[in-house]
Amino acid sequence: MKILKRYTLEILALLLALVWLSPFYLMLVNAFKSKLEIFESTLALPKVYQLNNFVEAFEELSFLKTLFNSIFISTMSVLLIIIFSSMAAYALNRNKGKTSNLIFFIFIAAMLIPFQSVMIPLVKVFGDLQSLNMSGLIFMYLGFGTSLSIFLYHGALQSIPKSLDEAAMMDGASKFQTFWYVIFPLLKPITVTVGILNIIWIWNDYLLPSIVLGPGQETIPLKLFFFFGQFTKQWHLALAGLTISIIPVIIGYFIAQKHIIKGVSDGAVK
Repeated sequence: MKILKRYTLEILALLLALVWLSPFYLMLVNAFKSKLEIFESTLALPKVYQLNNFVEAFEELSFLKTLFNSIFISTMSVLLIIIFSSMAAYALNRNKGKTSNLIFFIFIAAMLIPFQSVMIPLVKVFGDLQSLNMSGLIFMYLGFGTSLSIFLYHGALQSIPKSLDEAAMMDGASKFQTFWYVIFPLLKPITVTVGILNIIWIWNDYLLPSIVLGPGQETIPLKLFFFFGQFTKQWHLALAGLTISIIPVIIGYFIAQKHIIKGVSDGAVK
């Protein structure tokens, strides 16, 4: 009975893995096909591998420039979210009182407000400030990403005793120095979590960049929409472009994999 249960679980895990991998299979297989062949045999392997799809997609996407835009916006947004959220959470956690509790409650309540309800005011405000472009988008990401990040940092700070702050201040450190040199290094696990959550959201976001960014400043998700026109859909180029756009993410993951796994596991232990 135990053996049957074990093999049943293994088969279910294998089936779930196949379901999870199926979109990647469809993307990779069809990225090498012609447009006609995609509609003739979506699941089959390519009869002739169309490597020109990748060359054309690379050129149409202005990939290096678009990649730089995505990296710049994502990196700056996540860095600002981490800096401001951690400092705000520290101030709210260490200064207990009605005012700090009210401010914390406002940040938590902001998590419940759907983006669609503020989209029209954002279009109005940033429509009058077209010169902001990337900086405006980063500012908006900071606003939308701060609430959840403060909530996570605030919870993590509960496990760090105030005696560390007092000891640092007795040694002559200011509050700013105490936070950055004593407290913030201890928040590395939750910082990794905050970074992962926000960079996934920002990197893949389409709606906010479509509202704010002008021509020549598109991110990868926004630029990929170029292949879907009113009358034609260039699936072969879109899938090739999507495959190319995934490569930097995979490279970035393998580079940071050690820190990501350590940060998440440390956070789980705490």
